[in-house]
Amino acid sequence: MTVPLLKIGAVLSTMAMVTNWMSQTLPSLVGLNGTISQAGTSERSTLFQSPDEGWQVYTSAQAPDGKCLCTAVIPVQGTCSRDLRSRQLRQLMEKVQNISQSMEVLDLRTYRDLQYVRNTESLIKGLDSRLKVATESQKNLNAKSFQELKDKMAELMPLIPVLDQYKSDTRTIMQLKEEVRNLSGSLLQIQEEMGAYDYEELQQRVLVLEARLHACMQKLGCGKLTGVSNPITIRASGSRFGSWMTDTMAPSSDSRVWYMDGYYKGRRVLEYRTLNDFITGQNFVQHLLPHPWAGTGHVVFNGSLYYNKYQSNIVVKYHFRSRSVVVQRSLNTAGYNNTFPYSWGGFSDIDFMVDENGLWAVYTTNQNAGNIVVSRMDPVTLEILRSWDTGYPKRSAGESFIICGTLYVTNSHLAGAKIYFAYYTNTSSYEYTDIPFHNQYSHISMLDYNPRERVLYTWNNGHQVIYNVTLFHVIKTSGES
Repeated sequence: MTVPLLKIGAVLSTMAMVTNWMSQTLPSLVGLNGTISQAGTSERSTLFQSPDEGWQVYTSAQAPDGKCLCTAVIPVQGTCSRDLRSRQLRQLMEKVQNISQSMEVLDLRTYRDLQYVRNTESLIKGLDSRLKVATESQKNLNAKSFQELKDKMAELMPLIPVLDQYKSDTRTIMQLKEEVRNLSGSLLQIQEEMGAYDYEELQQRVLVLEARLHACMQKLGCGKLTGVSNPITIRASGSRFGSWMTDTMAPSSDSRVWYMDGYYKGRRVLEYRTLNDFITGQNFVQHLLPHPWAGTGHVVFNGSLYYNKYQSNIVVKYHFRSRSVVVQRSLNTAGYNNTFPYSWGGFSDIDFMVDENGLWAVYTTNQNAGNIVVSRMDPVTLEILRSWDTGYPKRSAGESFIICGTLYVTNSHLAGAKIYFAYYTNTSSYEYTDIPFHNQYSHISMLDYNPRERVLYTWNNGHQVIYNVTLFHVIKTSGES
């Protein structure tokens, strides 16, 4: 008897964002701003990110009925506003600012009033002297002297509200003193709570949660593209056209970046040790290809570079470690040399891609009237395993990429582009889409999906840019065929 279907719709963002977030907030990720609760045999762990990004992460869990509850990364608004400790700290900061402002007002008013009191000191002494004389000899107090006393008193009348204000200020100072005492107690309490956690223990808890997160994300498998984030500019370098990428099959610890400037006759490939080295432009080695490339549709897959040989429909597999061409093969009937490029030109006739299913080539031929052909390729022999005719004219496409066996096509390479068309190889069907896509620098010459990081890599008018993607998943329980 088969296990009933359990379908869970979940919106999943890119793994790159989760990984970067965890590495950047490692010391305070668990315990300081996270909650862990248990109910029966199920467990849910909630971790909070910055309010700007607003992501909520759930780890894998086992429900009481034995069903699998898989990881989902769900965009939420104001997650941090629900974090008690974060709210406490924000309230404390507001109190400190209020106290500081009150102290400034008191300081200014006290300085002003002190000057006024000093100026009236001589008047007080004069009035005191006249009152003594009048007291000692009331017979000598005539109408003129009495009027003079009244005038002196009138001059001192403005001093009364000043003295009243001093009374009010005294009460304010007492309130401020109490506020400072409360602040000190609150800060001490938070310090004690934070000091109760051992950093190494927290780090270990983070590693365990991250491992469970990765394990459950593997169960999520593929999904349908529902959204693309705003662009994140990594670096501005090189000419208007080019390509850059990471190895989609490398382990997460391998963060090397490959960089190929230009769209034709180039042979120089730069290999940066890490993404940070790429950003700063240092710590790289150079590979000089034996054959020049055409276009910008190159990919790095399992330690090798796959690219189109210039002025031919020959595809080349270059192995970085041995610095040699492992295999090359003609992609029969495929157009080349700007016969069937994308709308931006640039010898972009043959475009290699990698997704969760492996290596692909996107191109077109005379036989299919210039419509995009998608072919699965054997990464070892470069033989075509299967092909699909999408019916979409390649010259009308700005760029394209593949996620989970689905080809997504942008309607332009210029400003105002959007993801306009999707072809599903699993059903050999297509649909027109309307997914917003912010083309910040207005001229895209390379667009590729990285299934390891679940991001889009883009070369946009001399800028190296990435986009996070949002996928919708339907998850099957174990036991479902």
